[in-house]
Amino acid sequence: MDRTRFPVDPWRLVESEYDAADLGVTETLFAVSNGYLGLRGNVEEGRDTHLHGTFVNGFHETWPIEHAEEAFGLARVGQTIVNVPDPKTIKLYVDDEPLLLTTADLEHYERTLDLREGLLRRDVLWRTSSGKRVRITSTRMASVEERHLAVLTFEVEMLDGDASLVISSQLLNRQDGSDEYHVRSAAMGEGVDPRRADTFEHRVLEPRLHEVRDDRLLLGYRTHNSRMTIATMVEHRIETEDPLRRDVVVEEDLAKEVFRIEATPGRSVRLEKLVAVHTSRGVPARELADRCTRTLDRASGRGVPALHEEHARTWERFWAESDVEVDGLPDVQQAVRWNLFQLGQAAMRAGSHGIAAKGLTGSGYGGHYFWDTECYVLPFLTYTHPQAARNALRFRHGMLDDARRRAAEMAQYGALFPWRTINGHEASAYFAAGTAQYHINADISYALMKYARATGDRQFLCSQGVDLLVETARLWADLGFWQVNGDKSFHLHAVTGPDEYNTVVNDNFFTNAMARHNLCAAVEVVRELERTDLPQLRRAAARLGLQRSEVAEWERISEHMHIPFDEDYGIHPQDSQFLEREVWDLEGTPAENAPLLLHYHPLVIYRFQVLKQADVVLALYLLGDQFSLGDKRADFDYYDPITTGDSSLSAVVQCIIAAEVGYHELALRYFYDALFVDLADRHRNAADGVHVASTGGVWSTLVGGFAGMRDHGGRLTFDPRFPAGWAGMTFRMRWHGSRLRLRLTQEALTLVVEVGEPVEVEVRGEPVEVGTRPVTVPLEGQGPRMEGGPLPHRGGESPSRRKPDPDAGHEPGPTADRGVEHAPGVVPHSWSHELDDPTGPVPVRRPDVR
Repeated sequence: MDRTRFPVDPWRLVESEYDAADLGVTETLFAVSNGYLGLRGNVEEGRDTHLHGTFVNGFHETWPIEHAEEAFGLARVGQTIVNVPDPKTIKLYVDDEPLLLTTADLEHYERTLDLREGLLRRDVLWRTSSGKRVRITSTRMASVEERHLAVLTFEVEMLDGDASLVISSQLLNRQDGSDEYHVRSAAMGEGVDPRRADTFEHRVLEPRLHEVRDDRLLLGYRTHNSRMTIATMVEHRIETEDPLRRDVVVEEDLAKEVFRIEATPGRSVRLEKLVAVHTSRGVPARELADRCTRTLDRASGRGVPALHEEHARTWERFWAESDVEVDGLPDVQQAVRWNLFQLGQAAMRAGSHGIAAKGLTGSGYGGHYFWDTECYVLPFLTYTHPQAARNALRFRHGMLDDARRRAAEMAQYGALFPWRTINGHEASAYFAAGTAQYHINADISYALMKYARATGDRQFLCSQGVDLLVETARLWADLGFWQVNGDKSFHLHAVTGPDEYNTVVNDNFFTNAMARHNLCAAVEVVRELERTDLPQLRRAAARLGLQRSEVAEWERISEHMHIPFDEDYGIHPQDSQFLEREVWDLEGTPAENAPLLLHYHPLVIYRFQVLKQADVVLALYLLGDQFSLGDKRADFDYYDPITTGDSSLSAVVQCIIAAEVGYHELALRYFYDALFVDLADRHRNAADGVHVASTGGVWSTLVGGFAGMRDHGGRLTFDPRFPAGWAGMTFRMRWHGSRLRLRLTQEALTLVVEVGEPVEVEVRGEPVEVGTRPVTVPLEGQGPRMEGGPLPHRGGESPSRRKPDPDAGHEPGPTADRGVEHAPGVVPHSWSHELDDPTGPVPVRRPDVR
């Protein structure tokens, strides 16, 4: 980041100079959201923009997917988040001269996203062409107390000279039918990034209401295909001592109130704009308008200062549960808090909705929910805001019937959750990289078990969780098959793992390992119910048609699930044929050809050993107790050099495993790469919205990577690997209802229970009872660190033909029954901090894909 324009501030993201060259990125970085309602960081004047955006979680349009070649079971209906009526625009004219930031003579400009209070502020000092100076200040928030409410203020003061002011506050349905990126790209002859939202060729929002109700502006619509409804109502309050005239205009796609003021110096004009938004899958827009009225009645009665105070108190509680304090590194501290703030914005008031890949900060990925939520976002929520994690799991449970129908359509038993969706139906038209990612089932069950073990929420596990576990386990039992040539083993064919550069493969390591975990979890929970709550089990069995024989079959399958392992090279192959392919020459690939998916046909990519993200490495982290340290190092050594980093999810996992196996400098570089994915626009698509899963991964790198937190089997353990040069780090987490505060330094880990009952943890294998008095555990026995990291795989030299290093601490062979091994001298805990530019990219073996 340009630190002259974006100065370091531990609690604020500050823009000190306006620049229209990167509007898309700054609109994302300064977006405000509460999990239900999101407003991009567009400037108030509404003219200078990359993509106007106001979004409501789950509010979408559907459209028929047209396939060039038809086949049974292909996804038929696409879903895309809708850009709803935009309330952000407040235009200002001084003596009929419009404020336009790109051409205005600005004596001062500062825009601030206050992370502590959840408030966007802007302060502008404008000199008009006639020499009059005007100060304009504004605020914007999406209320976390009233999730249907947005609050905007706009204040103007003439510093010298009288002037005629016109303030036009608007509610505008732009009806461009799609995100503006596609329109511009088509006009300029540019290619379209498939990761962005789909376009519409029809009018999406059909007018149902446009009126003034109790001096409030009202627009209501119904979507053309999905038949969802929305109502948006705006109330204005203006304060001025100068003469004032008001005019109101309400049309089908525009409602505005225009204020004309004869302003005098030293007297401010203050406009308060309260916005209520309600949506439904079928309730008429007029009924939603009644709900808007009730929302505004409550908000208006409290007043804007009180609304700001309530909002700030909620964010204060958020930080009390989830802040990560990094000593002595203010640039890191600022970036960490910005990432955590995005998690709060995406999840705090999502309620019964999911958490989209971009949250509500942009239309990237069409507003879809992916498996990323379960693997990257739910860990943060589970250990800091368990109610939000519970809501996200309930959202998946609400999709269960649709998942059952999808499994039946795919000729399978049980449930098959969609790879990408908004309404529960599969929305991926490219089945090879979409529907074939069956691992989504196991990812959901994994997140469920993490939540249940961390919180002790037995009620949810027994009432809804068991349904998810049973139906997902059924899918694996039906999808796979027994192979009896040689040792009896269970296999899963024609699947795709998280790495989308290798699709429709046999025995994908990640899928098989996670499916085994899914099956074991289903067996564990059913058997536990059988022992402790037989009436509950009987109700579940009646509800699900569950047979005792099914549970026994799941247990047999889990015991014999094939986990690929190559004896010659001593690694886990990503799939059964991965090592037979030629290695992609990443060093010889032009930097401008990154990311690969935008420059090479899928069939070209599929023929090579090259990864978008290392899903083997991800499995080693998620299921770390099932593999030895030697296995982890051997696998990381192999896969890291052939991983492009084209996925924003790569760096966080590579950081955590690099830390665990001893590659200190590499881990730290991956940490910085993840930390600045959006803030430094690493992947050149931050304009489409925040990479929410990556922000969740940042928390995992700090807590799981540097503090070494794991909770395998319901045991909370810590094995820190703290960076040298870092003075200290403090974080908080929930465990079984208690809130712990942990303080990590080079010398010790200090733990204390801030709220709740004492808990037992392990620190480097030793049990520690943690209560309300701090307990300090010295961190001794620092082993030698491993220099550098894995060497690059050169094009033309297949690493699958090279033998493992006999001194690498690797123990070849199947790993199903092997626990984590910490051999003396293999796991170093000292670090090296050698980065001159901590925001720089990872300078390793691949083209720069920032």
